[in-house]
Amino acid sequence: MKKVITYGTYDLLHQGHINLLRRAKALGDYLIVGVTNDNFDRERGKLNVKNNVLERVEAVRATGYADQIIIEDYVGQKIDDIQKYDVDIFAIGSDWEGKFDYLNEFCQVVYLPRTEGISSTMLRAEQDNEVKIGISGAGRIARRFPKEVSVVNAVNVCSVYDTDTDKADHFIRQTEEECPMFKVRRSESFEELVNQVDAVYIATPHLEHYKQAKYALQQGKHVLCETPLVLREDQARELYQIAEEKGLVLLEANKTAYCPAFNHLITMIKSGLIGEVVDIEASESKVWGDPTLRELDPNQAGGSFYELGSYPLLPIMKLMGTGYQNLNIYSRMENGVDIYTKGVLRYDKAVCSFKVGLGVKTEGNLVISGTKGYAYVPAPWWKTDYFELRYEDQNKNKKFFYSWDGEGLRYEVQEFISCIYNHRLNSARLRRDESIAMARVMEQFAERTNFMEI
Repeated sequence: MKKVITYGTYDLLHQGHINLLRRAKALGDYLIVGVTNDNFDRERGKLNVKNNVLERVEAVRATGYADQIIIEDYVGQKIDDIQKYDVDIFAIGSDWEGKFDYLNEFCQVVYLPRTEGISSTMLRAEQDNEVKIGISGAGRIARRFPKEVSVVNAVNVCSVYDTDTDKADHFIRQTEEECPMFKVRRSESFEELVNQVDAVYIATPHLEHYKQAKYALQQGKHVLCETPLVLREDQARELYQIAEEKGLVLLEANKTAYCPAFNHLITMIKSGLIGEVVDIEASESKVWGDPTLRELDPNQAGGSFYELGSYPLLPIMKLMGTGYQNLNIYSRMENGVDIYTKGVLRYDKAVCSFKVGLGVKTEGNLVISGTKGYAYVPAPWWKTDYFELRYEDQNKNKKFFYSWDGEGLRYEVQEFISCIYNHRLNSARLRRDESIAMARVMEQFAERTNFMEI
């Protein structure tokens, strides 16, 4: 029996895909089709996949040409699959001519003619209405945004607003240099910015988030807001209620929440691979000595917890839920802000802690302890690209490696745009109740409830 193998994303399956599968099938007796998984596509910079891997597998199955469907998870898998399945012919579209000649060492390589005049890219262009995004706040984080957005399909950064016009103009010049495909203009007011776009990315100081997000939502605009979304629970609830009533997407831009590796870690833990979770320790710190920075200004909600707290709270809320029984907070204060804060959350059957610092340095690890083993994510765990599952029997230990691309903002933007296109008002990556619970913790810190200064 002659075996043939081919690979593809098969997003928005079209006649060109079907023709290639039919031609590949005709080369032998048995056709194996490799469908790239969602994370693998992200690692290759393909952030425009509309159909998830299960939907794409079913679409390939429905053609009737595949005798076997497998998932492509990693670079180099093609060689492993060819040997594993004793493949005779590797077939791929002619647009990859020459790229897979190295596989001739293992089997025959055939480049099949592709169907002219049709592609997934063309279909997306026909189906997608470009989402025009305006940026509020032209500081350090915002300046990374256009380059990250440039790899996400059907997004156009077209306007920026900042109370400091020099910052806005610098943002425009940098964008023109790095991302000439975006023609950004400076808005004279936040209201003008909102009026010109479909969605707003809010990267202003924390105290501006609530009023800007509320105004944009009331004007019918989708909102991606930097973390922390707000510093009070009632404000978070109000914003999500407005978004729900108006059918809009409101997403808190916590880049770790949308990182493929972090989501894989959470899925593994929830599946019971380390048993029942009884303890989580998450830390993040930086030493910033310049007291003039906004992040250390008490009048702009500066300090360690407001600046960093939502990141270590994320794995706690994702794995243990929002129903903690008690929270105690301990902080070292200087010049009106916390340079170090530790929080201890008690759940019914677990205890979790977080440490953050802007003037105290600590090891930035994430450790999740379970009844069968534990997960270890080394610093900087909030940019997850590697983690380990460790057990009493070290022979069972497993290591997992991933790619963290760019600044990581592309993952949150891709999820934001996907939610808009697919009319999903709540993202499983960071659910509304989790975002609201984080705001509740921020509010407890502000009110100094169960708080001790050290």
